[in-house]
Amino acid sequence: MRKSNLNKTIKITLLSVMAFILMFFEIPLPIFPSFLKIDISDLPALFGTFSFGPVAGVLIELFKNILHIMFKGTQTGFVGEFANFLVGSIFVVVAGSVYKYKKSKKTAILGLIVGSLVMSVSAAVLNYHIFLPLFAKAFKAPIEAFVKMGTVVNPKIKDLKDLVMWSILPFNLIKCFVVSAITIPVYKKISPVLHKEEMLEDNKKSAFGN
Repeated sequence: MRKSNLNKTIKITLLSVMAFILMFFEIPLPIFPSFLKIDISDLPALFGTFSFGPVAGVLIELFKNILHIMFKGTQTGFVGEFANFLVGSIFVVVAGSVYKYKKSKKTAILGLIVGSLVMSVSAAVLNYHIFLPLFAKAFKAPIEAFVKMGTVVNPKIKDLKDLVMWSILPFNLIKCFVVSAITIPVYKKISPVLHKEEMLEDNKKSAFGN
């Protein structure tokens, strides 16, 4: 039991480091304001939550942001890291909870779809009420400055509500779609590695007739 927990801890740690590294690879999209950039750092957290449960996914989201603060520091007064952790945790908890109910490819896809929708809507609400006002304080800039950045790429954006509706919400939907599209085929390949010890233990039990 102790060895099993140690193996699990090591794998969660490695997935956290992978997630931390992936945070450095950000891709801006010209249809969104420059402060919105896609990364796939939620990918290892999804691997963790599908393999070891939603708590593991949340821990990976937490550790990757702690590592990011330790090695890169924060340019947003910790607001960006907190937002990344909270929104990412919502995604992996919802997706992992659906998958945990009945583990199959169908429930994994369903979990990713439901998780994507819940995360995107939650991110929109949180940005409107909490994150964007906190970003404004951290950068000592008015909310209107963020709205103007959105107006540059989309004339429909005229206020904070428009910014959330036409930028934050679709951006997160696209991000979740990209991460989900990568998760299914990649997880299928690495799942045997993540569950190697469990498979060996099951084989031992079968060999002894248990």
